[in-house]
Amino acid sequence: MDKRDVTVGTGSELIDTLKDIVGAANVLTEPVGQAPFLGDWLGKYRGEAAAVVRPGTTQEVADVMAACAAARVPVVPQGGNTSMSGGATPDASGRAVVLSLQRMNRIRALDPIGQTIAVDAGVVLAKVQEAAEEAGFFFPLSLGAEGSCTIGGNLAANAGGVAVLRYGVMRELTLGVEAVLPDGRIWNGMKALRKDNTGYALRDLFIGSEGTLGIITGAVLKLFPRPTARATAFAAVVDATSALRLLGVIRVHCGDRLTAFEFLTGETLAMIQRQIADVRIPFAQLPPAGVLIELSDIDDEMALSKRLERALGTAMEEALVADAVIAQDRAQANAMWRLRESVSQALVREGKAIKHDISVPVAEIADFVAAADLAVAAALPGIRPMVFGHLGDGNLHYNLMRPLAMNDAEFVAQSAVLTRIVHDETCRRHGSISAEHGIGQLRVDEMTVCKAPLELELMRALKQLLDPDGLMNPGKLLPA
Repeated sequence: MDKRDVTVGTGSELIDTLKDIVGAANVLTEPVGQAPFLGDWLGKYRGEAAAVVRPGTTQEVADVMAACAAARVPVVPQGGNTSMSGGATPDASGRAVVLSLQRMNRIRALDPIGQTIAVDAGVVLAKVQEAAEEAGFFFPLSLGAEGSCTIGGNLAANAGGVAVLRYGVMRELTLGVEAVLPDGRIWNGMKALRKDNTGYALRDLFIGSEGTLGIITGAVLKLFPRPTARATAFAAVVDATSALRLLGVIRVHCGDRLTAFEFLTGETLAMIQRQIADVRIPFAQLPPAGVLIELSDIDDEMALSKRLERALGTAMEEALVADAVIAQDRAQANAMWRLRESVSQALVREGKAIKHDISVPVAEIADFVAAADLAVAAALPGIRPMVFGHLGDGNLHYNLMRPLAMNDAEFVAQSAVLTRIVHDETCRRHGSISAEHGIGQLRVDEMTVCKAPLELELMRALKQLLDPDGLMNPGKLLPA
């Protein structure tokens, strides 16, 4: 590795060294310049930092890491700062350096034969989608924050999104990564290989590690043929059990053309209807639950729509679907997706919510919802579960709204009890308390409850091996 020999003290000496590495303009020490980097986008967490450093190359990241390691200064990696769990926010000590990758925003290479794209970690997800589109390909990761979240952050949290059912999570969309270790060494794992049977998959250690083992600075991502046809429908179902059976029918008739299968309870649909004026539910009456279905293919769009129509017809014959509407054009399809994408905005307008991002085996979803609904209602009468999510991959956003007669402060006081109920039910079914939002600092104390002691022992051993001084993103992911 071509890395300068860094010998540095702490305080102003470190700041001067960092300025030498990345330029004075890219070391922010004043409150006004630092402000956007010190709080999470949900407003839950706010910290302090000795400096915010913005390197422009992998080598600069390496030199910054070496300097911080020599000074024993913690480093908090940050991409688009869109973490849902406070994973990119420093603590209140003011000791840490926030290392922002926003300047590392290059598309390094696109290989149309191998169908890959190599990018800096600071590239915004939407830019990768656009680069793929311009080359005639498709990058399937799609998130609500895609206009601001970065590939490095997507990798650090192993992001999912609405197309996981067909394409998988970020770990499955990634062939190689480049990472800088806590001591400043660069590991170049930027391989575009789809088969590499040479031992441990080091790539997978960094994906999902939330910046606790090192800093991802680049990645080689998979591209796919651009879908030329889409078919979208909204179906009314009785409950999650019917939705799961419908999922089976769609899979039999449509195979891997099934791209999205999004579930919303009737209570969630009613909330959207109350809070979002320009969103329309495509039925005369509010259904007990709804499912948004999308197929995609490189086939003819009319043929794809007919395939979906036949599958829904079979489901109606089996009494799994009470009603269904198939989008006749892209505007109608967008309106259906607008309904699903309005949930977060509706939740904010509805009031205080206690949110859970869980996953259970797909076959367990209906039982989980029924059991969790009963348990939280027994603990707090009048509570209003708002349940929606990616039913096909087992990921539900199980959100609890306060009883109408209760104020926010009283409701927040019940958070720990209600979360314990939801997570106990999740763990009882061998599920996960974080499906796609990450652990961060939000769920870190719950890791001892949901993880087996041996799992935590192995995770801590890896942390000790790669980050023996505990400088990488302290207070996140692993409990103290």
